[in-house]
Parts: sequence; structure tokens; C-alpha cells
Amino acid sequence: MAPRKVIIDCDPGQDDAVALFLAMASPAELDVLGITTVAGNVPLELTQRNARMMCDIAGRTDLPVYAGCEKPLVRDAITAEYIHGATGIDGIDVFEPETPLQAQHAVDFIVETLRNAETASVTLIPTGPMTNIAAAIQRDPAILDAVERIVSMGGAMREGGNRSPSAEFNVLVDPHAADIVYRCGRPVTAMGLDVTHQVLSTRERVMRIRNVGNAVAVATADMLSFFHRYDTRKYGSEGAPLHDPCTVAWLLRPDLFATKACNLSVETGSALTLGHTAVDFWHVTDRPHNIDWTYEVDAEGFYDLLVEKLAVFGD
Repeated sequence: MAPRKVIIDCDPGQDDAVALFLAMASPAELDVLGITTVAGNVPLELTQRNARMMCDIAGRTDLPVYAGCEKPLVRDAITAEYIHGATGIDGIDVFEPETPLQAQHAVDFIVETLRNAETASVTLIPTGPMTNIAAAIQRDPAILDAVERIVSMGGAMREGGNRSPSAEFNVLVDPHAADIVYRCGRPVTAMGLDVTHQVLSTRERVMRIRNVGNAVAVATADMLSFFHRYDTRKYGSEGAPLHDPCTVAWLLRPDLFATKACNLSVETGSALTLGHTAVDFWHVTDRPHNIDWTYEVDAEGFYDLLVEKLAVFGD
């Protein structure tokens, strides 16, 4: 079976970096057509550099990386250095990567790639604010015919919000983009805080990753060792939620996750609850299903998969 064609749209961020490693470790399952970056956890000039650094560390300097939108569709930019550090990937040393930055804008790349793709042949994996994806849809809605599925990290239901009382960070940064993506009419699998808060990077799990011993695994452990500091204080938990890799893990091992077809609506007009994702989990409205909402994960199986895949880089 041919690998699934994917575009990873991200804002690295330590957890985005781990999602990239997981995808790059899986060439038999995932054919990464390109990595597009967006402003989110840190500004665009850092997210594109961080993505290229991950390609270097993983020995995948052949993967094309594109810089995209530097601000949300409507709002002013919001970043999260207080979680990810000034570089976005604090925990490892920053260097100027060999992987080149492509001259083409990320939105142009997405539009061009999907225009030239077969029907329902490309999966989009947005792990940051969905500005690039939404901008591409706005430019040419016909590209959606080429989208097989969108697997996103964004939103929350029972877990409330992690940047505001009612909004998850990625959706809060660009709620108008999230609204466009979730209502686009293509199949969407959503990884919200309800499931990502179940995959905690405990000290034992981080040590297990470190013990894999290769450069990618050590970089992952170093980044997670920094990343867990804020959330362990915030939540009083044993480790930080490892949000973004859930998207790639679902593509590799959907059996690890439980999902339910639901309607998801994004609040775009309220100053109080901007970015809230109203998930109709119990079907109490007649709004049509537009997402598969992920609500449960086998956390040990998730970390087994992550360790198994990171070990590939030692071969």
C-alpha cells in the first residue's frame, strides 16, 4: 500500500517538533509532500527556522519547508513564549539549519499542490493556528476536492481552554481560520485538549525516550524536559500534555484513539468566549456532523509508538 500523501502545517513549538519527527520516521506510511509553517507559538521567522532545524536533526534536509502567514486572518498575532521559550524550542541549542527555506509562500504551495493532486489524495495536518489552510481555501475553494482528510490539533470540550477560560490556544490565535477549516465540508479528525491532556510526558516517559540514545531521541527528550515545566506547574500534573504528535499518531495507529462524529462550531464573535469550540458531543442540536471528535487515547500505546518510531533514526 502506497504511503499517504500529507502536508504538515505547523508552528514549532516543542510538540510540533515531535510531531515532525514522528512523521519523518514513518516513510512507509506517510509521504510528506512539504512542511508549511505559520506564526503561532512563536513568530513566523522562528517557526520556519525551527521546522528546518528538525529536518536537519532527523537527516531529512530533502524535505521542502515553506514559510506562510505571519499573522491571523483577522486578529493581531498571539504567541506563547512563556510556554515554549524565546526560541520556541527551548531545551536544545539553536543553530542555522542546512535545510533551505523555499522561496514560495506556504499558501501558494498548498494551493498549487492540491490543484495538481488527484481527488481525495492529500491529507492536511495542521498542528498550529489554521491560518495557512484557511487562506488557501479562501483563495481557491476547489482545492478541497483533493483533500482526503484534515487531521488537526485544536479545540477543547470538557477541558475548557488552555490560553483563555474557554479556548484552546491554536483556535484562539485564529478562530476565523479554524471556523473555515472545520466547516470546509471535508472529513476532519480533531485532536483537542480532551485527548491531548491524556498523553502526559512524565519523567519516566521522557527518560524512556532519552534512552533510545540517537540524536533525534535525545533532542526530543531535551525539548520535553523544558516543555513540561510550565504545564506541570499549571495543572499540577506529572508531565506536560504532548498535543501535536497525536495528529500523526492517529494517522499511524487510529486504533489507539476513540472518536465520535459530532458537530463543532467555533465562536468568532464574543469577546468573552472567543475561540471556544462548541462540540455537540451528545447530539442535542440538529447541526450536521462536521468532525470526528477524538476523546480518548491509549497513552501507553501512544508512547510505545513514539519510542518505536524514534528508534528508527538510529538505524
